Amino acid sequence: MTSLDIILPAYNPLPGWEETVIGRFQSLEKALPAFKITLFIVNDGSRTVDEPSSIMVLRKAIPDIQWISYKDNKGKGYALREGVQASTGDYILYTDIDWPYTEGSMLGLINMLVEKGDAVIGIRDEGYYAHLPLSRRRISRLLRKINANFLRLKVDDTQAGLKGFTKKVKPIFLATTINRYLFDLEFIYLLSSKKNAFNVLDIPITLRPGITFSQMNKKILFQEARNFLMIWLKS
Repeated sequence: MTSLDIILPAYNPLPGWEETVIGRFQSLEKALPAFKITLFIVNDGSRTVDEPSSIMVLRKAIPDIQWISYKDNKGKGYALREGVQASTGDYILYTDIDWPYTEGSMLGLINMLVEKGDAVIGIRDEGYYAHLPLSRRRISRLLRKINANFLRLKVDDTQAGLKGFTKKVKPIFLATTINRYLFDLEFIYLLSSKKNAFNVLDIPITLRPGITFSQMNKKILFQEARNFLMIWLKS
């Protein structure tokens, strides 16, 4: 049976997040009966998660769930590398703990990955941008232009939180070093390298109703500007 690992990084998720994860995971399992799906949750130093309680609730519904945890918050990129390192699936998919994308978006990405690609990157449409605060919208659009015109990435929209790749791409993801916002860009930059002959595809994805995004912390924005400069100098 084809194996698919889904990795969710968790940092201070909203109350009731366990029920959301369980419901979305079980629905996806029903839609993909030919897959053995394993769910990995990486608790990235959350202060609001009662681990014993959350693990009990999750394992009652998803017995083989894999829980990874550490004390200090290190960032989404770090958390996902921990999950990918532990993964053994034929295919690996990651998204956010609130499972923000429609099931149709996830199924479309998975089917494209199995049929055509080494990596499939979810990309945002105008409807997606309407959910972003103005500052994040402007940064995202500027970043896409730079990715396309200067870094010449295979996919210019790097920051949507839904991506999948095959087992052979796993070492590329683990070679990333950025811990926070721009780890996605670094991943696609490595995939786009001339020495890596991977088939990298993109697919439009849609948010579930009611999903909203927060403003970006200015301190993190400054840190990520330095990370972007590092990537740019490598190019």
